[in-house]
Amino acid sequence: MSRIRSWTGAPSKPRFVPPPGAVDAHCHVFGPMAAFPFSAKAKYLPEDAGPEMLFALRDHLGFSRNVIVQASCHGTDNRATLNAIAQSGGRARGVAVVDPAIADAELDALHAGGIRGVRFNFLKRLVDDAPRDRFLEVAKRVQRLAWHVVIYFEAELLEELTPFMEAIPTIIVIDHMGRPDVSGGPDGPEMRAFREFLRAHPTIWTKVSCAERLSAQGPPFDDFVSAVAPLVAEFPDRVLWGTDWPHPNMQDAVPDDGALVDLIPRLAPTPALQKKLLIDNPMKLYWAD
Repeated sequence: MSRIRSWTGAPSKPRFVPPPGAVDAHCHVFGPMAAFPFSAKAKYLPEDAGPEMLFALRDHLGFSRNVIVQASCHGTDNRATLNAIAQSGGRARGVAVVDPAIADAELDALHAGGIRGVRFNFLKRLVDDAPRDRFLEVAKRVQRLAWHVVIYFEAELLEELTPFMEAIPTIIVIDHMGRPDVSGGPDGPEMRAFREFLRAHPTIWTKVSCAERLSAQGPPFDDFVSAVAPLVAEFPDRVLWGTDWPHPNMQDAVPDDGALVDLIPRLAPTPALQKKLLIDNPMKLYWAD
């Protein structure tokens, strides 16, 4: 498997200036492979994209903090994520992927290392096994740590996964809104179903991210903005935003991170909404202590 690069080395400087304290609440690190080998089960093999690169991008884009989400290429070995958090000077927290058989002492060690959530991935192209019963056990076990659960799935699984999510006792954060079809605008069937789902489940949050993956039109992502801005307006206390850097598997359509940041004021047009999206909400989940 050849190594791939899915990010630009020269992102533009965004016109939008994030407010002081803003959090990029969804990004990853890859390796470096020499120190933190990729999983034998990895579906892709990226070039190194370590903490120095991530924090340089953070500063370039005008953010103050990062939430580093364990990438599927590292499997359940969270050392690369923990290494990045440790190098951040307290300016990063993380979301882990764990083996359901993990011991409580190991969960405690992850918490001490800055982990504040656990991720369950249901994308079949990225993972071979997603045992819901064992995931539910993990969700119940991390409740004592005040962690939340991050869930990644595609829109056709929303109805099927609803009973599973209803059984989880913690806050849930849906990655990228469950990857809906945004081409029909806010009242397209998948966007409408997702907003109805959020109305019915007040402990479920979502990341309004990944325009570069979800837009059928491409830059400047007008279809994404049209579909998603009403969701931000309706659920201002339950939304997060992140770059998704270094954009796993986007090597054929590498996005400009500066242009992604410039979507923020189109999704959250007022300073009050921007503060909730970029500061208040992620701080509540990741820096409550």
